[in-house]
Amino acid sequence: MAAQLLSGGASISCGGLSISSSRTTKWALPSNNFKGFNSFLGNIDDGGACSLSVNRAKGFLPYPVIRQRNHHVFSRFNSHLSSDCGVQSTDLEDTSALHQDSGGGGGLNELNGTVPSQINLSEPSKQTCKPKDVRRELIMLSLPAIGGQVIEPMVQLMETAYIGHLGSVDLASAGISISLFNIVSKLFNIPLLSVATSFVAEDISKNASRVSTPGEKMQLPSVSTALLLAIGIGIFEAAALSLGSGPLLSLMGISPASSMCVPAQRFLMLRALGAPAFVVSLALQGIFRGFKDTKTPVFCLGFGNFTAILLFPFFMNYCQLGVNGAAISTVVSQYLVSLSMIWNLNKRVELLPPNLGDLNFGSYLKSGGFLIGRTLAVLVTFTLGTSMAARQGPVAMAAHQICLQVWLAVSLLTDALASSAQALIASYISKEDYKTVKDITWFVLKFGVLTGVALALIIGFSFSSLAPLFTKDLEVLKLVTSGVLFVSASQPINALAFIVDGLHYGVSDFPYAAVSMMVVGAISSASLLFAPKLFGLAGVWYGLTLFMALRMVAGLMRLSQRNGPWWFLHSDV
Repeated sequence: MAAQLLSGGASISCGGLSISSSRTTKWALPSNNFKGFNSFLGNIDDGGACSLSVNRAKGFLPYPVIRQRNHHVFSRFNSHLSSDCGVQSTDLEDTSALHQDSGGGGGLNELNGTVPSQINLSEPSKQTCKPKDVRRELIMLSLPAIGGQVIEPMVQLMETAYIGHLGSVDLASAGISISLFNIVSKLFNIPLLSVATSFVAEDISKNASRVSTPGEKMQLPSVSTALLLAIGIGIFEAAALSLGSGPLLSLMGISPASSMCVPAQRFLMLRALGAPAFVVSLALQGIFRGFKDTKTPVFCLGFGNFTAILLFPFFMNYCQLGVNGAAISTVVSQYLVSLSMIWNLNKRVELLPPNLGDLNFGSYLKSGGFLIGRTLAVLVTFTLGTSMAARQGPVAMAAHQICLQVWLAVSLLTDALASSAQALIASYISKEDYKTVKDITWFVLKFGVLTGVALALIIGFSFSSLAPLFTKDLEVLKLVTSGVLFVSASQPINALAFIVDGLHYGVSDFPYAAVSMMVVGAISSASLLFAPKLFGLAGVWYGLTLFMALRMVAGLMRLSQRNGPWWFLHSDV
């Protein structure tokens, strides 16, 4: 009979007796205050009344349940409430309450002295909830992520500085090779990083309850799938870069008769050896972001890249390998980063699932397929810019390489904020907590604008004094100084462009991100084909700035749509 009373769907447990329905709302009452379920239902007494009810079409009970008032009934009730809101319920339409009869005397006014006698499950924040401090969580995730984003570009800047002192031809040839390496290696691993962050965050939310002991490793198919894909993609990219180095350089406008051809081809073949490690390390960074762990990648990246800094002078100067020594140093550091990350990840997760059938390659390929098109549009645009700069000669190419490395290194500071927002949004979206996602979105957009303006001012005043650190060639320095407007003025645009990308990844809006980027890339590429012929190297920088501006506009347009995945930004949730 008692089960029939629970028509609204709930769960009541008293000692060894438990009555539940298919709903998720739970009430747990300690056994030391009850003697059987009948003592909970109680007997009508003139001392007062207390009832359980749910405000919806089907009542929780068809009539009030009366029990004699007892001040110790709920002595342990708080221990069953959730850490955030005091009561757990995933059905927002349930409104369950404990009502105390006001006419029964003023005895029981609180449950256990702290919880009010009327608890509304649909509005827990008004009773016992503390608001989620998502802004603090976002900042605490972003600070280590900034370190991770800065480390590698800063080391690349140091590599550029070391090579720049060898001469403009060496710097130009290395710049061409690095651009080609980025094209091939990032074509697949950037989508893999972005998809892994969202999938792992969702997988953790779904499987967190399955871990019974604190030290037990989690079994997450999304992690194993990302690692296996990264290894396969890395091997493929290494082969493509090594075997196709000559044709790839020809596509970049480097003819076999060019003074840049031989050193660029040798540099590219050496860097190709590090492609598997580089792809795996980026996939691992995405996995750790899914865990909301941005500290571990920082330590691993710091360890590997600090080693590269020590190896640059050793291989380049002591071993007299010149520009090839820089490539070898980078490859060694890439493997150190990957191995250290795998070692740390193995402490948390089973790297391979017991059943290979659990691997979800289909989900990765579907979402990653969209992002491959998007990444291809980005890489083609930047490669076209590099190619047009190379056609201007070694001096212009060397100046372009310096400006591009500074531009990317500084811009990626805001990408750390975007990646942290992506991890948080993916986690809260899987819980359908749209209000928190809305707060994160508005905060990160405002913070991004302020960060972009601050970076623009800092670079604008300091760039001319920083340029001599990369080269002593006066002709190169003259062109580099003229690029200060491109590097500094575009920072607010870059900041918003990176941030809206992270927001769209957080809600898994991969199709729009891909299609919009293809359109933006096509328009910008057309500009890059014609502007350098009229304005020289300045035309290249104009085309790249246009690319980032259109990218920002496309992202903001998606946020403004009321019928898209961001509908909750325009409504009260």
